[in-house]
Amino acid sequence: MGIDISTMDVCTRQPDCGPGFETALETIRRVLEGPFNFIDASGESWQGAEGERCIGRAISEAGGLPDGFVLTRSVGPALALDFSGDGIVRAVEESLQRLGLDLLPLVLLRNPEEFSFESGTARSGPLATLVGLRDQGLINHLGIAGGPIDLQLKYLQTDAFDAVISHVPYSLLDRAAEPLIQNAASREVAFVNAAPFTGRLLPDGAGRSTQGVNWERSPARLERSDKMRLICAAYGIPLAAAALQFSTLDPRITSTIVGASTPSQADFVTDLAQWRIPSGVWDDLLDLVEESELAISCRDHVVPTTDPLSYRDQRVTFPAPVPH
Repeated sequence: MGIDISTMDVCTRQPDCGPGFETALETIRRVLEGPFNFIDASGESWQGAEGERCIGRAISEAGGLPDGFVLTRSVGPALALDFSGDGIVRAVEESLQRLGLDLLPLVLLRNPEEFSFESGTARSGPLATLVGLRDQGLINHLGIAGGPIDLQLKYLQTDAFDAVISHVPYSLLDRAAEPLIQNAASREVAFVNAAPFTGRLLPDGAGRSTQGVNWERSPARLERSDKMRLICAAYGIPLAAAALQFSTLDPRITSTIVGASTPSQADFVTDLAQWRIPSGVWDDLLDLVEESELAISCRDHVVPTTDPLSYRDQRVTFPAPVPH
């Protein structure tokens, strides 16, 4: 049996570095109500007692984590004072206690570039410890998050992971994550796209200066994003809606992470994902996408529709853990 998850996942902001405790709490409440059933709280800012207290309170008020709901947590050297095997076990047990849960739905080995692959995969290292916790029933699914593509591919070769969360861009402007998507699909590992927007360039066109070394703002990308924005504007469509659906409509992508700091933002991204986009708009947009990377066709992967299903009907299977 797999876990049924929505094609979009909300990444909330932790109280200390975002909207404040009450707003963060209200946002989590809103997400727990649906239509999503996948919330990413795995970032560094969410780790620790305060963030987990906020999440745990929302879960308690909801009468427990809704059936089939996926909540992500992380372990990594930047997230714990003790990154030893024993330290990871204690961290997981403390998280369970603060969240009021019997098991963690999805735990991520985060930012693997911060330690060597040899130490990460050592007999008593972090990966072996997490696999052991999964075997004990304290973790349901295990994922890898962050790091360069080559390193993530190396970890996928261990066949220890059920999911990969990628911060390498896969968007209308940049499909650098394509090799990772293909590899994950071949292994039946869930691929979660955490970079559908190429920074703020696609959502709102912000940061148009080409000064400095920000690759997101290259003249070529600015020109393509402007053309895409004009195509969408002619039909009264926000470019952000097309950018998001470019990811959510790709059947190889299990889920797409977007940020939401307030309940209204959670509602807004839901609207973007359900925006009706005519096939002619997709034809014009995909022409620009393939113009930038002629060797990579995307038309076999993006399945546009003028009548997107509601999120309660857009469901995909999150691969169940494989015994190791």
